[in-house]
Amino acid sequence: MANQTPIIQRKKQCYYCFNNIQDIDYKDVTILRRFLSSFAKIVARKRSKVCMTHQRQLTSAIKRARIMALLPFVQK
Repeated sequence: MANQTPIIQRKKQCYYCFNNIQDIDYKDVTILRRFLSSFAKIVARKRSKVCMTHQRQLTSAIKRARIMALLPFVQK
């Protein structure tokens, strides 16, 4: 048990904060698909590692894209 080095985990940063993106655009479908599950559900904040402010903007952008028929509501 002696001489064990502690495991250092790097904290994952928010995708939008790291790339300095202020506004989340609902027309940018390729980025929005990264935050959808295989069943086209919005991924939780813990799993996507997005900060709280960007998660709120992300959900509204995904909902807008769904209404404009850019993203599916349900995937079979």
